[in-house]
Amino acid sequence: MKPLITTIAATGLLVVATPALAQDAAKFATVADTAYIFNTLLFLIGGFLVMWMAAGFAMLEAGLVRSKNVSMQCLKNIALYSIAGLMFWIMGYNLMYDGVDGGYFGSWFSPKAIDAVGGNDLDTGYSGASDWFFQMVFCATTASIVSGTLAERIKLWPFLIFTAILTGILYPITGSWEWGTGWLDQLGFSDFAGSTLVHSVGGWAALAGALILGARHGKYSKEGNVQPMPGSSIPLATLGTFILWLGWFGFNGASQLAMGTIGDVTDISRIFVNTNMAAAAGVVVVIALMQIIYGKIDVTMTLNGALAGLVSITAEPLAPSILQSVFIGGIGGVIVVFAVPMLDRFQIDDVVGAIPVHLIAGIWGTLIVPLSNGDASWGIQLLGIVAIGAFTFGLSAVVWLVLKSTMGIRASEEEEMLGMDRAEIGVEAYPEFTAAGTRF
Repeated sequence: MKPLITTIAATGLLVVATPALAQDAAKFATVADTAYIFNTLLFLIGGFLVMWMAAGFAMLEAGLVRSKNVSMQCLKNIALYSIAGLMFWIMGYNLMYDGVDGGYFGSWFSPKAIDAVGGNDLDTGYSGASDWFFQMVFCATTASIVSGTLAERIKLWPFLIFTAILTGILYPITGSWEWGTGWLDQLGFSDFAGSTLVHSVGGWAALAGALILGARHGKYSKEGNVQPMPGSSIPLATLGTFILWLGWFGFNGASQLAMGTIGDVTDISRIFVNTNMAAAAGVVVVIALMQIIYGKIDVTMTLNGALAGLVSITAEPLAPSILQSVFIGGIGGVIVVFAVPMLDRFQIDDVVGAIPVHLIAGIWGTLIVPLSNGDASWGIQLLGIVAIGAFTFGLSAVVWLVLKSTMGIRASEEEEMLGMDRAEIGVEAYPEFTAAGTRF
């Protein structure tokens, strides 16, 4: 999702020697104005759709955690979105885009400036503020992935501190490697809308946290058996999934980064179709496999099948045919069915299934880009995945370990049994229900 580079050579054309040239200059300026308006509109529409995904993550997580932890998840999601916005303004945007020039990161501690009031600089081809907003909501999405994995046992303040580091430093640095025209971009790495740069980055950070934090008390028996911990609301989780599905059209579609020509609008339409079909394939594949393997269809796995299909197609939603998109999204569904029990075998407690959906399906989607995009290289795609994974997982682990050794990251067993709503924030999501003495 590199910033749009459009050079508008309009300077001087409005001062001309003849009426004919003046008419041509005016026509050219009108074309430039129109492209600027539509490009900016694309960023703004895409941006608020991706921002709406924050609500999707909040509802998905609220539905998949137990009743005693719902308020905490809602608080974490509105807090992480706000922290991400501030950190991306203070340093994240310029660290990701300012002066990377084939290197490893841009400038530090340089708050992003936005357009002047009434600004009309056509040189960029879009409003700078619209671009910043669109890039910022992607940053917030990365932190949302971590929230769900570590739910029900992580303390609030360590999570918020980690969020500030992830959104202000870790995500912008790896993002600069490709979207900021850094070293991976120079090698030809391709990730259209962020299967790796957004989703796998969040997944690696979540995996590091899950390993260091440990599983919820009672999740795994001494014999290694899995103890089911059903979520509080399947309707909420389903609503969250549909909100995320809707937001993904902004996520992938607006990553075209231009809407000022017929070709761009046609490509955006193609991206919408491919994105939708990949998600649908993920759902259908999960339903079929669950019926064949288990004889029953788990609705939470099905919801994650849709999300895995969406993550899988995000690295290249433009080039594939519809059939290829169905294949890519369908494999995302396969990943969910087999990766969730695999994590349980290793006793890695991922409350919402974010690691299979965002990390593993993100890796798959990035690896498969050369299938439809002939400009991409299998070797370079793998190199990018390994480099970004090693950097994010390694530094995330360091941050989690520092937080663990200084302020502690995990609630006590008593607090966990009581529920994070009462133990940490004092506000229960369902007080009438939990006050009756049944605490799930």
